[in-house]
Amino acid sequence: MPLYEHVFLARQDVSAQQVEALVEQYKGLIEAGGGTVGKIENWGLRSLAYRIKKNRKAHYTLMNITAPHAAVAEMERQMGLSEDILRFMTFKVEELDEEPSAMMQKRDRDDRRGGRGDRFGGGERGGDRGGRGGDRGERAPRRAEAE
Repeated sequence: MPLYEHVFLARQDVSAQQVEALVEQYKGLIEAGGGTVGKIENWGLRSLAYRIKKNRKAHYTLMNITAPHAAVAEMERQMGLSEDILRFMTFKVEELDEEPSAMMQKRDRDDRRGGRGDRFGGGERGGDRGGRGGDRGERAPRRAEAE
C-alpha cells in the first residue's frame, strides 16, 4: 500500500480540542477506506508566512498515512469542503519516518534551551549589544563645508 505524509492547517480560531476532533474524523475516513494512520504530530498554533482567508496563524498537524489512493483522495475532498481547513498537502513517500519530525525536534531544542526568551539579551555577551563594547569613544569632528 502507498505511504503518505499529510500536513494540514486548521483555522486559528478553532480550539485544540476541535483540531483533535478533525484529526479523528479524517483518521476515521482513512480507516474506512482500508488504510491506517500511524504517527500524528500536532505542531501547534504557528504564524503563517502570509494571510490565508484572513488568518494570520494556523494549527499545523502532520499525519503519517498508509492507505490506498482512493481513501486519501476522499480525505482531501472532505478537507476541501471543510471551512475549518485552510490548506493541506499530501506527499507520497518511499518510507514513513517514525522519529519526531524536524518541526518537533526544533521545538524540543527550544525547550531545552529555555524557550525563545533566552534567544535575545542573554548569553555570555551580556548586554553589550553585539560586541561593540560599552564606550565607543568620541566622535570625529565634522568636516568644514566647501565654500
